[in-house]
Amino acid sequence: MALALTSPAFEPGGPIPRRYTCQGEDLSVPLAWSGLPAGTQSLALIVDDPDAPDPAAPKRTWVHWVLYNIPPTAIGLEAGIEPTSLPKGTRQGKNDWGRSGYGGPCPPVGRHRYFHKLYALDTVLPDLEVPAKSELEKAMQDHVLGTFELIGTYEKD
Repeated sequence: MALALTSPAFEPGGPIPRRYTCQGEDLSVPLAWSGLPAGTQSLALIVDDPDAPDPAAPKRTWVHWVLYNIPPTAIGLEAGIEPTSLPKGTRQGKNDWGRSGYGGPCPPVGRHRYFHKLYALDTVLPDLEVPAKSELEKAMQDHVLGTFELIGTYEKD
C-alpha cells in the first residue's frame, strides 16, 4: 500500500473550510495517513503556502505548521489538536509567525494553495528544539523513506 494522506475536512485540491482558517476558529485540519513504508521510525509534517503573498506574483513560501518525531504508530491528528494532545514524542517547530504550533490559512489576496506534506523517516530525529522548516528539512536529509502531499485551497471572503 502506498503512503496516503487524507483529511475528512476537504477533498484533495478542494477548499479548506473556513473553520480551519483565520476567519474561523483557526483550528488545525484533521489528518489521517496510511501505508507507511517498511522501516518508518518517525514522521514529519510540514504545512506551507507557496503562493504568498499573492498567487499572481508569489514571492515566498509561508510556513503554517512544522511537526516532527511523530511516532509511526499514530494514524493521524484530530482537528484542532492541542500541543498536549499530540502523539507522545511529537515535537513542534516554528511557523512563519515566529511561534510553534498551527497557524491557519489567512491569505491577504487571492486563492492560495496549502500543502500538507507528510514525510516517513528511517530515524527518530534528535531534539532540534523549535526548528524552522529549513532546519527540519536539513535534519531529514538522507532519512526520507517516502512522502505524500495533500493540497487544499483557501481564499478570504
